[in-house]
Amino acid sequence: MKRSTLSVLLALLAVVVASPSPGAVAAPGGVQPLERAHAHNDYEHDRPLADARDRGFTSVEADVWLVDGELRVAHDLVDARPGRTLRSLYLQPLAEIARANGGSVYPRWRGSFQLLVDIKSDGPATYEAVDEALREFRPLLTQWVGGHERRGAVEVVISGNRPREDMLAQRIRRAGYDGRLSDLGSGVPATFMPLVSDNWTNNFTWQGVGAMPVAEREKLHRIVSQAHAAGYRVRFWATPDVAGEARNAVWRELLTAGVDHINTDDLAGLREFLLANDPAERRRG
Repeated sequence: MKRSTLSVLLALLAVVVASPSPGAVAAPGGVQPLERAHAHNDYEHDRPLADARDRGFTSVEADVWLVDGELRVAHDLVDARPGRTLRSLYLQPLAEIARANGGSVYPRWRGSFQLLVDIKSDGPATYEAVDEALREFRPLLTQWVGGHERRGAVEVVISGNRPREDMLAQRIRRAGYDGRLSDLGSGVPATFMPLVSDNWTNNFTWQGVGAMPVAEREKLHRIVSQAHAAGYRVRFWATPDVAGEARNAVWRELLTAGVDHINTDDLAGLREFLLANDPAERRRG
């Protein structure tokens, strides 16, 4: 066999061996995980989960509807299609990714990746189906057993129609509860409620134009300080998300106050902002 022909065959063999099995998700090389980056309505991107992960996001959001026994992922019920499920879009790919990376969503990253599951259909029935789906992926997930946390590569948090009493009644949970600002000061342990989220426009009038009012800035800092003292992370939805100085101004205030998850649909825009403005990311970069 000629040397050139042998070289081609060896090259082709290398490609075949290196190719992932069907459904596997390759880990992006050299992507810096961004601790504050949250992909709102992640499933609306061309490649759910993969687009966010390629940009270093460490939190994604999936809206779910229980339809004909399937946990279908969509913002509106009319768009909930068969086969496009929480398992197929998120749980199975995350399990494959963590397996490939030795138990982490990013290579050599010690953090826990947040999967925020926003229940759109009936809370108790949908949560029961979510809990059942999570059982298959126990080794992947953070679990709470008798109030004690066993940390995993992925932390699931339930938002939307949250069946609080059903979740409190569980001795073993594979998902945390997404609280609201009204829950601050309630004494709910962070082992049940690791996250507190709320609508920005219901709590602040400032939309990034001009200076943030002093009273609102002080309120934001008080909220974050109180949440962190109780062990909760903080997220706001409905913050300005049109590219421009107003959005950047709001993001800077969130960053300065120590808000844990910054919400966006613009993956590239938030990545660029955090790498340029978050001191913690600049130190890691």
